Amino acid sequence: MTAKALWLVAANVVRWRRYGDGGQELRPGTKSHRGGSKVHVVTTYGGMAHEELTTIGRGRHTGAYITIDMATRNLHTFRPVAVYSPAVLRRAAVFGVDGSWATREYAEELAALLGRLAPRYREEHWRGAPHPVPCRCHDCLSPA
Repeated sequence: MTAKALWLVAANVVRWRRYGDGGQELRPGTKSHRGGSKVHVVTTYGGMAHEELTTIGRGRHTGAYITIDMATRNLHTFRPVAVYSPAVLRRAAVFGVDGSWATREYAEELAALLGRLAPRYREEHWRGAPHPVPCRCHDCLSPA
């Protein structure tokens, strides 16, 4: 018996993020996830303009699946994916995610929205602060 797939939005954690006073320090990934790790977006907070997301992914230290809230600016490459992993499906069910609304169309719309918002939030968070030299943050490493 195969489990029914849910359509969720997958994203990757930025490899390097700006940190500290004026964003002059660079840190790899986030405290909870390594840079480049794949996470699945379970819910967003629309009332907060989607600045925070609840994600499921493998943790930096244990390698076990963890569910945490994280800033949208720390993610990139949002895309819709069909999820079959029992561990992810169990964790998603805790948030009420089921096949009634986790459709491909909804995941495509949400991925497009988050893909537009994440770069804007990265820029707004460090508004007016110059990049460190040399800079390896996600926006500087991404092809223009």
